[in-house]
Amino acid sequence: MDSNQSTHHPFPAPAIERVRHELRRRSLIVESVADITPGMRRIVLKGDDLADFTSLAPDDHIKIIVPGVHGTEERRDYTPRSYDNAARSLTIDFALHEAGPATQWAIEAQPGTPLEIGGPRGSAVVAGSVKRWFLIGDETALPAIGRRIEESGADTTVTAIAAVADSGEQQSFQTSAALTIRWIYRPLSDATNAEPLIAALAGIDILPQTFVWIAAEASVVRAIRAYLVEERGYPLSWIKASGYWVMGKADTTEKF
Repeated sequence: MDSNQSTHHPFPAPAIERVRHELRRRSLIVESVADITPGMRRIVLKGDDLADFTSLAPDDHIKIIVPGVHGTEERRDYTPRSYDNAARSLTIDFALHEAGPATQWAIEAQPGTPLEIGGPRGSAVVAGSVKRWFLIGDETALPAIGRRIEESGADTTVTAIAAVADSGEQQSFQTSAALTIRWIYRPLSDATNAEPLIAALAGIDILPQTFVWIAAEASVVRAIRAYLVEERGYPLSWIKASGYWVMGKADTTEKF
């Protein structure tokens, strides 16, 4: 889409409905651990506390609660990759390149390991009938991207650009949607450089009524959003952007 088409975007943006959930702490047990790529570990948790677990949006966050030093607790945000109330199960994907306490817990976890979680505090549900999604993100965004792809129906078109370290970090997704995904390879040391993602974006048309979702390191998200709005003229009301992590700051996110 050229900038003139984008600027005169005639379609009202879908509303984002914010749904609050009862905030409670849940005690769970690891059922299984599997590495879906060398840098991404999938852990399935079980427990009767999941009977009323609710997560209405693919980019929801729960708090992982793990032991800290001197008896303290550390809490980190993670995406509920999938859940099944009837089976009392919850799946979480952990990016192993991070060096925090939750990642260390995931590295050491095995069947029978206990874990406590909290949340989600709420869900931001994109209301209306969005049938075109454009998902942009890095490793930390892949659980939310994967869930959005897999929960989309056959009448939905999903385009995704994902930045990962190398071809070994590509993931496969089962979906009824029409999916186009492009993998961008860059070293983890370059995870705060937005240029590879922007270069990939430059050659892609974004049709009107496409909801653009962005999540990565905060400075990367700011740069991509600025590129879309200022250079491509894409309406900000059709973009949802989140800094899932901030370089040099533990347990920090940014909302835009």
